[in-house]
Amino acid sequence: MPFTSPILPPGEPALAATPYRDLPPQPSPGAAPMADRRFRIDRSAATEEFGLACQRLIPWPGGDAEPPVGAMACFLKPGGDSDPDCHNQDEVMIILSGTGSVTLDGTLEPPFRAGDIVVLPKNQEHVVHNTGDVELSWVSLYWPLREPAVRTENEEVAA
Repeated sequence: MPFTSPILPPGEPALAATPYRDLPPQPSPGAAPMADRRFRIDRSAATEEFGLACQRLIPWPGGDAEPPVGAMACFLKPGGDSDPDCHNQDEVMIILSGTGSVTLDGTLEPPFRAGDIVVLPKNQEHVVHNTGDVELSWVSLYWPLREPAVRTENEEVAA
């Protein structure tokens, strides 16, 4: 299910959905038309990773320079759990739909729902749980784009 409307602060009235395809292109001087760089968050574009469905958003195909951050849309089936994950990158989850919780370094954190932002500090194992009866979806932003090298006593090993 694609996400087409903004997440509003609690108590604000809902706005009409604004599909990306209806926005007029606003290219910067010398840039390719926006239509060439526009895509949607869409479950059908996701592939299985980390025990859930993920759609890579940043970097995007055809991007010129490598960005300092990465992003992906994630979709977790009702009652599902992600695979345990631990990385040397900070991560922020922006919850789009559903309800869930996360186990962070073995501790079950308070539940979250659509509109919440969940911070996952680097080097802490995390597992995401869908506690609802509908698909849980979120966008994860992580930085740096690539995990920094991990140094051991005698050698440097890529993460």
